[in-house]
Amino acid sequence: MSTTMWVLVAALFVCVALSAFFSSSETAYSAVSKVRLKMLQADGSKRAALALKLAEDYDKLLTTILVGNNVVNIAGTSIATVLFTAWVGNYGATVSTVVMTVLVLIFGEVSPKALAKESPERIAMSFAPVLNMIVKLLLPVNALFKLWRRLLSRVFKPQEDESRIEAELMTMVDEAEHEGDMDAHEGELIRSAIEFNDLDVLSIMTPRVDVTALEDTASMEVAADVFRESGFSRIPVYHEDMDHVVGILHEKDFYVLQHAGCKDIRQIMAAPVMAPSTLKVSKLLKLFQQTKTHMVVVLDEFGGTEGIVTMEDVLEELVGEIYDEHDIISQDVIPLEDGSCLVDGSVQLSELLESLDVEDTFEAETVGGWAAEVLGCIPAVSACFETELLCGQVTQMDKRRVTQVRVWKKQPAHMAQA
Repeated sequence: MSTTMWVLVAALFVCVALSAFFSSSETAYSAVSKVRLKMLQADGSKRAALALKLAEDYDKLLTTILVGNNVVNIAGTSIATVLFTAWVGNYGATVSTVVMTVLVLIFGEVSPKALAKESPERIAMSFAPVLNMIVKLLLPVNALFKLWRRLLSRVFKPQEDESRIEAELMTMVDEAEHEGDMDAHEGELIRSAIEFNDLDVLSIMTPRVDVTALEDTASMEVAADVFRESGFSRIPVYHEDMDHVVGILHEKDFYVLQHAGCKDIRQIMAAPVMAPSTLKVSKLLKLFQQTKTHMVVVLDEFGGTEGIVTMEDVLEELVGEIYDEHDIISQDVIPLEDGSCLVDGSVQLSELLESLDVEDTFEAETVGGWAAEVLGCIPAVSACFETELLCGQVTQMDKRRVTQVRVWKKQPAHMAQA
C-alpha cells in the first residue's frame, strides 16, 4: 500500500476521533452542572472557569460543535470513498457508506456520548481549551448563524405557555422522586412552590363566618376573655359590623397596655391592612413584607369583608399544616370502612374532586357550598344529593352552614346490576 493510502487511512481515523470529540463535547456541555463548575472555579481551577465561560454561551458553542462535527464526518466519508474505491472498485461507494455508518455510530456518536454523560464536568474541562480555540476560529461562521437564529426566532417564536412549563417541572419532580434522587417531603415542598403563583387569597383565607373578631366598643375584660378562649395572637376589631374592620388588636400590645392602665382597645389596635380576594398569594407575601404585618383583611368586589388571611396561612401552603399549642388537630377528610369519607365543609372542592379523579364543573369553592349548589337550597342534616359520578349526604350543620358532608363515588352500572 502506497504512502498516500497510509496517509488517507490515518486521516480517516483522525476524522472519526474528531467526530467522537465533538459528539462527547455536545453531550458534556448540555449536561454539565454550572453550579459545580462555579464551585471548581472558586477553588482556583482555570479549566473550570474556561468551561463555564463556554457553557454560559451554549448557543455559540453548539454551533461550533455542529459545524465541526459535520465537517469531519463529511471529510471522513469522502476519504473512505476514495480508499474503498481504490480497494474494491465499483463497490467502493457502497462499502464506504456501510463502514462509515458503523464507525461513526459506534465510535463517533454512541460511545463518546455515553462516556460524556457519565462525567460531563470532567469532559467539559478537559476539552475546554481546544473548544475555545475552535470557537475563536469559527467566529465569522458563528456570527452568520447567530443572525440566522434571530431571523428564525422572529418568524417561529413560540408563545410562552406557563401551564406547560409547570407541567414539565411537576413531571421532573415526579421522576426525581421515583428514581430516589428526592424524598417525598422535598417533592411536596417543590410542588407547593411551583403552584404558589397560581393561588389567590380567596383559596387560603379564613372566611368571614369563621373569623373571631371584637367590636370596637368591647371592654378590656371582654377582649382578654376572647384572647384567652380563642388562643389567637391577633384579633380584628370592627365598628358596628364586620364590613367595617377598623383595626387589628395584637395580644402582646394589649396585655402590656392593659397593665399600664389603658381602658380602651381603640387606643391599642393597629391600623388594618386590606387586600382584594383576587390578589395572588405571591403578591400577598410581598404585601406582608412591605407592611410588616401578619394579618390582612380580605375584601370582596363590593368592599365588604370576605375574611382574613395570615402569614401562617401563606406558609402552610408551602410547608403544610402548622400547629401551635392552641390548635385542635382534626382531619379534614376521614375515610370510612364502606369506602365513603367524611369531609369538612370548608375543604376546597377542587382538592376533593382531584383526589377522587372527578372533573370540577361546579361554581362552589368549598365542599359545603357544593352541597348547597347541588341541592339548590339551604341544606338540612341528612339531606342527600348526587351528581353524575358522586353521591353525598349532609352530616353536620352550624346554623345555615354545612360543616361536614359524607361523600362516595357511584358504582359503575354493571357492578350495581350485579
